[in-house]
Amino acid sequence: MKNLRRSIFVAFVILVISGAALAFLPIPSIFNAPPENPPEVVKYVDLKRFSGLWYEIARFPNPYQEGCINSRASYTVNPDGTVEVSNLCDVHGEEKSLTGSAVVEDPATNAKLKVTFLWPLTGDYWIVVLDRDYKYAVISEPGREKLWILAREKTLPERAYKDIIKKLTANGYDTSRLIKTTHK
Repeated sequence: MKNLRRSIFVAFVILVISGAALAFLPIPSIFNAPPENPPEVVKYVDLKRFSGLWYEIARFPNPYQEGCINSRASYTVNPDGTVEVSNLCDVHGEEKSLTGSAVVEDPATNAKLKVTFLWPLTGDYWIVVLDRDYKYAVISEPGREKLWILAREKTLPERAYKDIIKKLTANGYDTSRLIKTTHK
């Protein structure tokens, strides 16, 4: 019985990790040419300043975060220059997490990363909005299908949120798709 439970648990973990990895991938870009008009990224990201804990303020719907509250992300620059990406949330009172590794795709800006949660699957992780004081940021990908608004605090001043929406709209995003994140 103990081995059966362990096998079921391992199968469940593999299924969750596989699904989570796929949720972060812009699937159309795997099979098709990159979008003709990808979003603009920020001019430069100081990855050391970007490191640390961020709270999700809003996101586009995605299967991995179904039922998530208290969503947050943590970034750590490793000595080899890669970035550890840890995504966490609470589902029915239980913390769920997924950790991956990202490499900088564009060293001139550090704003385009390629993240791997489950090898060999990778996803684009582009920083399209960044506050000059690193108080908020927006992560997306070339197809504009996935998007996360992040902040250093659990809440974001309304003025800053409206500024983000304005920038996203100007960058071709359908902001009506945003779901605000619950934090308790």
